[in-house]
Amino acid sequence: QVSVAESGGGLVQAGGSLRLSCTVSGMTLTFAISSVGWYRQAPEKQRELVGTISGGGNRDLSDSVKGRFTISRDNARNTAYLQMDNLKPEDTAVYYCYVERLGSRTWGQGTQVSVYS
Repeated sequence: QVSVAESGGGLVQAGGSLRLSCTVSGMTLTFAISSVGWYRQAPEKQRELVGTISGGGNRDLSDSVKGRFTISRDNARNTAYLQMDNLKPEDTAVYYCYVERLGSRTWGQGTQVSVYS
């Protein structure tokens, strides 16, 4: 059974950095060919796509985070990362990760990121 766990959230001052991890279990042989995505949801706002990384390593980031956030993956560790630099208060949200294979997504429980000015 596939499971996803995010970690690395926290409280940080504006301009600071955090690195979120998304660790996938139950996909030992297929993680490397699966897509991983990050969404975020701020209070009273709709869930927003942050970015994705394909099994081939193709990356896509939303305009709101381009130049500040980076997506990467370590297939040997079944883990994807979201490096967040120059954080802004508007980045405050719960960040969710998913892994997708053959059209089926498995989501994590989310990790809170709070940025204060």
